[in-house]
Parts: sequence; structure tokens; C-alpha cells
Amino acid sequence: MTSLGEMATFMPDSGSFGTYASKFVDPAFGFAMGWNYWYNWAITVAAEMVAGALLMKYWFPDVPALLWSVLFLILIVVLNLLSARAYGESEYWFASIKVITVIIFLLVGVATIVGIIGGQAVGFKNFTVGEAPFVGGAKSIFMVFLIAGFSFQGTELVGVAAGESEDPEKNIPKAINTIFWRILIFYLGTIFVVGALIPYMDAGVDTSPFTMVFEKAGIAAAASLMNAVILTSVLSAGNSGMYASSRMLYAMAKDGKAPAWLAKVNSRGVPINSLIATTIVASLCFLTGLYAEKTVYVWLVAASGLAGFVTWIGIALCHYRFRKAYVAQGRDLGKLKYVAKLFPLGPIIALVLCTVVTLGQGLSYFEADKIDWSGVISSYIGLPLFIALWWGYKRKHNTKVVDLMDVDFSTNEKNIS
Repeated sequence: MTSLGEMATFMPDSGSFGTYASKFVDPAFGFAMGWNYWYNWAITVAAEMVAGALLMKYWFPDVPALLWSVLFLILIVVLNLLSARAYGESEYWFASIKVITVIIFLLVGVATIVGIIGGQAVGFKNFTVGEAPFVGGAKSIFMVFLIAGFSFQGTELVGVAAGESEDPEKNIPKAINTIFWRILIFYLGTIFVVGALIPYMDAGVDTSPFTMVFEKAGIAAAASLMNAVILTSVLSAGNSGMYASSRMLYAMAKDGKAPAWLAKVNSRGVPINSLIATTIVASLCFLTGLYAEKTVYVWLVAASGLAGFVTWIGIALCHYRFRKAYVAQGRDLGKLKYVAKLFPLGPIIALVLCTVVTLGQGLSYFEADKIDWSGVISSYIGLPLFIALWWGYKRKHNTKVVDLMDVDFSTNEKNIS
């Protein structure tokens, strides 16, 4: 994220790393990165709509998941049709609810672990029950990395939003610097509590583990409330995904890397055609009408998770090339408003780790006596798509890796609202 922060502060652009990849690496790489990120978030929207439908089963177990997916998708589209301001306002309230609830969740969870709530201390025995903590061995660990990556997706949205920020030189570094603490408290903190209170054999996608924690604490009403809050989080993620993917598609259209009609905006400045195109892909959530919603959710998470890791690999590579070109052209690092620490080690480590996870995240589908082909396809389908986009654009336009001395540090991005 510090890599992205350095580039986004210097060159705020709604195309974000798609634009950076074209400028600092290779136009073909930027083309593939842009389409990959659009695909990533369009699939994520679908996954979140399915997740929302699963959450609704807590209250309405007999209502078809397809109905909830349709209603939630309509809501997300309407919010994004209004304006960037409406998106920001809705995200502000979504985020406020999440932050307050997570803090309450952590307090209740810790109190339950030590026995203040529930009458008996649970302690940390669930971390070693059965096959824990490394259930399933190395293959499962790679799968966990994929799910974790899917959950962390969205942190890079700061790069997309930079193109519409009123004061990116001030706001982007501030946002980047808070990400570490948000991950530590809101992600790792909650996972620690969930892991301590919920045995791995009781976990699944039917019921949110956050809801299960409140049930375990004996607070049934709070469990229902937590399920509602998780639902707002899911809708928030879907809202962000729709915003990010439609803006990325718009930016590519403006840059000539997507059909020109996708650059059309309405009277509020919303890229309407890009929004429609994203909604069509997000309609994959309607697969719940054909397959079990849990199966569809796992497929979508796997597909989106891999695309997210490909994006992070691209960001690391872009930053490495950005800094090398910046120095090679004799520019003063002191003039950068935000400088990423640990260069070049930081982006190199990120690139290597993300590559390892990307290649290994589908290992759990390869068994000694059989191969789960549906799992393999959903896990790795993004890789051949990315390579095909990269190779196809490169072959058609005969692009070359940009020489460090030829890197263009200017931008003519026109902000949209």
C-alpha cells in the first residue's frame, strides 16, 4: 500500500495502477491490469450479493437466495447512479456502523474469552482443538491466504479514489498511514477473537462467525443485530466494488483501452455505460438460482481473490519501475509528497509473496485420487485471462517495455464526479 501511496500521491488518476502499469511498465501490461481489476471488482460485487443472500437466511431461511441477490444488486446500482458524493456519503455511514460494531464485538469477544461474559472462560483451547491450528496442512494454508486476500481487497481503492480527491497530496498519505492499524485492529483482532471462540469444525458460510460469537456469549438479540451489521458491511463492499470497477472501466475507455461508449457519463458525472457493463457481470450472483448459494459464493471468492493478488503483483512491479525511472531521470526524491519506505525491498517482497500465493492457492483442489476441476477452474481462471489480454494487446499494438528514461511522469486525467 505504501507503494501505491507514493504513486497515487504523485500522480492521482482514476485509472490508478492500470494507468501506472501503462506508463511505468508496458502499455500491454496496463491494458491487462485495468481489465483484470475491473473483472476483480465486478466479480466481488457478485460475491457480496451472494453473501448478503446467505446472511438473510438467518432471518428468512425459506426465502430464495436469488430474490435477495436481485434486491441488493438493485440497491447498489441505484447508489452508484447518483454521484460520487452519494457513494461517499453512503460509505461514510456504512463505515461508521462497521467501526462501532467491530469495537463492541472485540470487547464482547475478549470478555467471553476470559469468562466475564458467558460464565466460563473459553480461553485459547480452540486454537489447538482437533487438527488446529494448521487444519489441512499446507494446501489449506494457501486457501486461507486466498480468502484473506479477498477480505483485504479494497485497501487499494485509495488509488482509484485519488483521481477524484480534492487534495490527494494530503488525503492519500493520511489514508495509507492508517491502513496498518486498521488491518491490525479490525482484521487481525476480529480473526483472533473468532478463532478463540469458534472451533474450526463449527465454522462455515451458512452463518457469519461474528454472529456465532454473540450467540456463544448468550446474547441472542445482539447476535441478530450483528448479523444486520455484517449485512451492511457486505453491502458496503459491494458498493465499493461497483464504484471501483465502473471507474476503472471508464478510465480505460478514456485511455482508448476499452470501447469509447464506456466513457459516457450522465448529468451527474457518473460513467453510466461502465456501470451497466459492471452490473451485467455482477449478475453472476444470479447463479444462486441454478446452484447452491454456498457453492456459488466459494467460486466467486476464489475467482476474485486471485484477480486481487494479480493486482497487488502489478502494483509492486509498477512502483519498482516508477522509483527506478524517477531516479534515473535525475528527479529529486525529496520533492515527492509521500515516499514509500523499505524500497526496493518492500515491493520485491510483496511481488514474491503474492506470486507464491497466486500459484499455490488452488492446491487444495488437487487430491491424490481426484481433482476438483470446478474448484481449479474458479481458482485459476483469472490467470489465462490476464495472460491472454496482455499477450493479445501486445501482439496487436507491438508494445514494448517502457525504457526508464522514456517514462512519462505527466498526467492529463480529467476527474469525474
